[in-house]
Amino acid sequence: MANSRGANIVLGIDPGLAHVGWGVIREKGASCELLEYGHLATSPDNSHAERLLAVHLEIIGVIDTYRPEVMAVEEIFHGRNARSSLLAGEGRAACILAGALRELQVVEIPNNIVKLAVTGNGRASKQQVQAMVRRLLELSDDPRPADAADALAVALTHARRRQGRIRI
Repeated sequence: MANSRGANIVLGIDPGLAHVGWGVIREKGASCELLEYGHLATSPDNSHAERLLAVHLEIIGVIDTYRPEVMAVEEIFHGRNARSSLLAGEGRAACILAGALRELQVVEIPNNIVKLAVTGNGRASKQQVQAMVRRLLELSDDPRPADAADALAVALTHARRRQGRIRI
């Protein structure tokens, strides 16, 4: 299904509470083109509620600006620090809620699947992901910061899976 502009637009999210990366791509046949990407860093000086609201409003703004048809969200990597995982999960929930409120299809993709789909290696480094995103989107430089590159990788993974270019 295409959005009102007749294009398949995918919003990719690398979620969190401290840092959120987002990337918007447009599917063009068997390839994809970059529309925009960005990053939000919330301040630990703000209250927990203020940080969650900032994440939510950032994603709502991106959705309202680019009108994607689908939001692909990276699943949270479960690290050793339970508190960090919990906070990242709350930031992820704020992103998913934004998509649900705007009636987007929301798909969730595991981190290792994103890395595998973009680089061919499920344990690729952030630098490898950045380099492959640059190559796949034909950019002159690696997208930075890494959170934004990861978000673009999530969007690319969803688009490439939908195009039948990868099976995951």
